[in-house]
Amino acid sequence: MYRALVFLLLLITWIVLSGLIDPFHIGLGVISSALVAWLSSDLLFEDRSAKLIHRLKQLARLPGYLIWLLWQIVLANIHVLRISFSPKINDQIQPQIVRFRSGLETDFENYVLAQSITLTPGTVTLDIDKDVFTVHAISDHAAKGLVSSMAQRVKNVFAE
Repeated sequence: MYRALVFLLLLITWIVLSGLIDPFHIGLGVISSALVAWLSSDLLFEDRSAKLIHRLKQLARLPGYLIWLLWQIVLANIHVLRISFSPKINDQIQPQIVRFRSGLETDFENYVLAQSITLTPGTVTLDIDKDVFTVHAISDHAAKGLVSSMAQRVKNVFAE
């Protein structure tokens, strides 16, 4: 069941991103999606006990998170740009290592949070130990944003 779902998700992504709907490209998409689904479907869905309706609810909540994350990336870009063009750049940069507990339960949730942090300019996830994150932040402003609502938003996407 999960391999079929992973195959379908990959094939849809292939078709949307390629934009080519002819027998040759669809055939390549089917072969590639089938191979990747066969080799790695166990990596995408860690919890196999979840019902399909639960997965669909997660999928429905994901666009809201992605829109919010995109906005956070824009804001972080503006922050880093301000630091870059500041005449007192040395005063603006306060590099620091921040450790915090995410409160997330699964490895996949922690993975999504780690990638979200790293996508946001001014922060890089250095290490994850269970739910303890070690992150490098370029400034106090970027560090304060880490412990805010990002982990809670990830948790809301994957909530039961």
